Amino acid sequence: MNFVTPNKEEINPFLQLLLLLFYAVIGTIVFITLSLVIIAVFYGVNTAGEVMGGQITDANISAFKIFQALGTSIGMMAVPAIVLALTEHKKVSDFYGFKNTRSVLIILVLIIMLVSMPFMEWTMLWNQKMVLPDFLKGIEKWMKEKENATMGITLKLVTVRSNLDFIANLIIIAVLPAIGEELMFRGGVQRSLNRAFENPHLAIWLSAIIFSAIHVQFYGFVPRMLLGAGFGYLYYYSGSIWYAMLAHFINNAYAVCAAFYMQKHHMPLDKADEPIGFPWYGYLISAIITIALFKIFKDSATRERKLG
Repeated sequence: MNFVTPNKEEINPFLQLLLLLFYAVIGTIVFITLSLVIIAVFYGVNTAGEVMGGQITDANISAFKIFQALGTSIGMMAVPAIVLALTEHKKVSDFYGFKNTRSVLIILVLIIMLVSMPFMEWTMLWNQKMVLPDFLKGIEKWMKEKENATMGITLKLVTVRSNLDFIANLIIIAVLPAIGEELMFRGGVQRSLNRAFENPHLAIWLSAIIFSAIHVQFYGFVPRMLLGAGFGYLYYYSGSIWYAMLAHFINNAYAVCAAFYMQKHHMPLDKADEPIGFPWYGYLISAIITIALFKIFKDSATRERKLG
């Protein structure tokens, strides 16, 4: 049976967003259940209960990685986006723009991610200085507790015990989120918002805000929002989601590799988020060059698309 009818008109973009949310809820329930069954079979019912209850320890971290990969990256992110394309009776590759990549654009993405690091560090430092008014101190305390808890889980996730563990981390922390989150937020949310408002810039920034908010990390909200916007512009300028996925992978893989390096050299992982400490003009230069590189990417992508 052929589910693909390329010329069929798409449904209302706001309905697409509602369907994405509905598919995300159903996908999360189904794949979390599947992950818990797998964990119960291989690690025991008690471990499945601990993971479900958020009791993440060094002993059950491998089980939690299964829970995270299936429940979030696949069930909540990738599957809903894929099902939306099938709902529209479109090929996933056409619906989300899985177009052939060009070496010059791949190199530009690599350089952009590298050059933007000082500027992203500055936004992180600025965001971490956030202080709420006195009447919101209770909320601020909860936000800091939530941030510390998330950091604790992250440190457990990136801890490796073998080279095989490192490869598993690359897949679970870098590859799957890059695919799943880009399909959901750039392919699904940004694409639908662009159709709804006919304003790509509004769609990119709204998607980036949602992308950052869903991570529930308040003291990293601004840099993650900027990352999301950057991924969005790569997608918009090129028309291919591969470049956004590549940039997302580089960002996450850097953290995995940095953690692996630190462990190999017996450096404490809780120092991983400490800033390198560039001079003020280093942050400024990074921002200026990053913006210039996005302009070069846009021009190069436009030429490539005209050439076919």
